[in-house]
Amino acid sequence: MVEHSFAKVLVANRGEIAVRIIQGLRELGIGTVAVYSEVDRTALHVLAADEAYPIGPAPASESYLAAEKIIATARAAGAEAIHPGYGFLAENAEFAAAVEAAGLVFIGPTGESIELMGDKLAARQRMLASGVPVIPGTDRAVTDPEAAKEAARDIGYPVLLKAAAGGGGKGMRIVHGENEIASALRQTMGEARSAFGNDAIFVERYIESPKHIEVQVLGDGQGRVVHVFERECSVQRRHQKVIEESPSPSLSPDLRQEICAAAVRTAEAIDYRGAGTVEFILSPDREFFFLEMNTRLQVEHPITELVTSTDLLRAQVAIARGQGLPYRQQDLSQKGWALEFRIYAEDPARNFTPSIGKITTMVPPAGPGVRLDSGIYEGFEVPIHYDPLLAKLVVWGEDRAHALARAERALSEFTLHGPIHNIPFHIWTLRQQAFLDGTYTTAFIAEVFDPAQFLDPLAAEDHQAVLTAAALYEESRRRQGTTPQPGAATGDRPSAWRLAALRSMTGQR
Repeated sequence: MVEHSFAKVLVANRGEIAVRIIQGLRELGIGTVAVYSEVDRTALHVLAADEAYPIGPAPASESYLAAEKIIATARAAGAEAIHPGYGFLAENAEFAAAVEAAGLVFIGPTGESIELMGDKLAARQRMLASGVPVIPGTDRAVTDPEAAKEAARDIGYPVLLKAAAGGGGKGMRIVHGENEIASALRQTMGEARSAFGNDAIFVERYIESPKHIEVQVLGDGQGRVVHVFERECSVQRRHQKVIEESPSPSLSPDLRQEICAAAVRTAEAIDYRGAGTVEFILSPDREFFFLEMNTRLQVEHPITELVTSTDLLRAQVAIARGQGLPYRQQDLSQKGWALEFRIYAEDPARNFTPSIGKITTMVPPAGPGVRLDSGIYEGFEVPIHYDPLLAKLVVWGEDRAHALARAERALSEFTLHGPIHNIPFHIWTLRQQAFLDGTYTTAFIAEVFDPAQFLDPLAAEDHQAVLTAAALYEESRRRQGTTPQPGAATGDRPSAWRLAALRSMTGQR
């Protein structure tokens, strides 16, 4: 095993994951380099790093996805390694190969592993050969509607049309009958071509109301792999996760052992290097099937760290340095329970539509067992150009009941004003029986959530009362000569009345 020494790392990302990586590298005594787009000049990851360099305009295609610029910046800054975080270039096989071709260390898997697992058809074939359970479906791309109809008849409706190069919930369409196949195939191919530059589609059985279980793995690139147990990620909107927990409330000890062993076989089959996640679908009759492998650090990695007392970033660095796996399987176990709540700038009442604006007030929760991975601060302007994830609230408890109680307390104490956000949705979720008893599935939001309950709860007369009170207050300030002139500098924060009036008039809560 070749050892690599590096003392400075460029973090090719933004937001909360860039901050988390920078903090972890600093604990290891490693220098950090941030990159930023024009709109991120004052972003938290820029302020947190030892050095920061601009790489282009706001569009990700001209900045965070500009591989050549990022590699050139790393070399100019004297960084010997690049950590991609998640998203953007993290699962880009060409980028990983280009980083290593430039003489730098890529803190992640090889380009070959990324390419193989990024092609869902190729991954299916490899898993079938390795004995890992795979959802029944086609083993090659389908482009002809008649071929898709024939495959669907063999599999049985409903089926899922799925982009071979897909990810992030894109390039997927459920089909319930033969009369829908032609248009659904055309639309899915178009979406896949637009999103991934590849319109290859395959057909697989659609499992209704499943559980989404994933297993954290670490590999040394030499065939040695350990699992770091599982996470449940079944609360999703538009196929994207919103809440995760570990351990999963859906697994018996025997099933947990079986699904974790399958994840290890998955990683062993490709001599996986670094941190990765093997995702599975768990059917209502307790069958599990390989879904995909994410060849990167996951958004939800903190809950695994809390219940297993591990540091996955530290493990990534050790593996990238050629020092091997920092953990033995027999030393890893789960203790307690952890949940993660993704804090998005989005409006649950309007189909989780993204929101933008300045963070005017932020008072995060604290106390025992509470962790906040954040990419924002008071005064930060949330841009429209990127994923609306603002922060991740993670809680740990001695058992699930304790963790749920701690989560509701922490969420209720989290003050965040500015863009509309989904903290009220998380509190609502914690009070639903299906979530409390752990029986929720990936259909939870579609079946249980009613957006109407998140519309502005103020009645018309209450709106009027708030506006009248705010107007009287402002008139009083004007008469006393204390109202600031437009554009004048002031150190005063808006009053609660004024904030309430503004939120009432703009539809914010």
